[in-house]
Amino acid sequence: MSKKFKNNSNCIKAALVMVPLLVPAYAQAVSFDVDGTRVSVGGFAKLDAIYDFDSDLGSSIQFPNIALDGERAPEGHTNLHAFESRLNVGTVTQTEVGEIRTFVEGDFYGAGGGQLRLRHAYGEWNGILAGQTWTNFGGFIGLTPTIDFTTPTGNALGLRQAQIRYTTGGLSLSLEDPGNLGGNVVSTQGDAKSSLPDFTARYETAYNKLRVGTSVVLRQLEYYNDATDSEETAFGWGVHLESAYDLSDALTVRASIVHGDGIGGYINVAPNAPAYVDENTLDVETIKSTGVMLGASYKVGPGAVNLVASGVEADLDDAVQASSGFTNDSNKEYRSYYINYIWNLAPGVQYGVELGRHSREVFDGRDGAATRLQAMAKYSF
Repeated sequence: MSKKFKNNSNCIKAALVMVPLLVPAYAQAVSFDVDGTRVSVGGFAKLDAIYDFDSDLGSSIQFPNIALDGERAPEGHTNLHAFESRLNVGTVTQTEVGEIRTFVEGDFYGAGGGQLRLRHAYGEWNGILAGQTWTNFGGFIGLTPTIDFTTPTGNALGLRQAQIRYTTGGLSLSLEDPGNLGGNVVSTQGDAKSSLPDFTARYETAYNKLRVGTSVVLRQLEYYNDATDSEETAFGWGVHLESAYDLSDALTVRASIVHGDGIGGYINVAPNAPAYVDENTLDVETIKSTGVMLGASYKVGPGAVNLVASGVEADLDDAVQASSGFTNDSNKEYRSYYINYIWNLAPGVQYGVELGRHSREVFDGRDGAATRLQAMAKYSF
């Protein structure tokens, strides 16, 4: 096949991915009262239509799937799915001791896609939140909208996890599940364990057109040494700063920077674990990571054009030398660049198209990149 014909074929395939977005739909809100409790039922149905020009990046971007330069891999992959579709139920109950709120939501990304899974399940009363929801380390202030379900790396808006949180004004403090989002020690000498919850603190404020958020996380990382019947621990920490500024009624710019030692997955899409066991000293050693994200949104017509550049890097120099859990193939850096246009045609009806360029680099310096074209149709109720 000639190179010219191959390129034309790729363009035709990419165009065909957009066809399903022409299907119309309608949206409607549902809410009602039950014995003094206001109940709201919501969610959306979303189609993601994807064409990967290079490596198959999965239903949402999976950086380890990117083929490194010199590796042979099939190119050109089409994928249509509705896994991000969601259902949720929220309640508000007025009582003599204050308002009680609950929220439960699921999507269909369970088991890699196709099965219902829990996203949120929490209650709130007098500033006290208990259950599962977004980690308190990070927020949405610095996040520029993207279509792919894997939000840009380099920010601190990771996943949702179980926690208890107290919020007063712009300040929130929480104790969170320690072995979930942040990850555990990589150990070939014994079992990683968690004795204490992760502690996070966050503060948000606004100054006219500027919005700012800052967060910290403190962690204890440990493992049980089978041979010596002892526990080894290390201290982990992370800091995050994000901001958004409205340069005009149409243009908003955003920035986010996050850094930590032993922070692990508290950086979104972190390339590696938070810590490892030095096989020479049997001590726990933490891994430093840094993430940066820049973005801008410009309102055009019924929607907005969004630009994003993001990246995260982990320092693996010592880990590769001291732990067999790390090799020259270990991922140390991820980068992404997005441009999209997302628009609303009617209440509850949203379309979008996005082009992304994503890359990874492993410890020995080999790297690779992949391009994804993605479109969506989302109908909310």
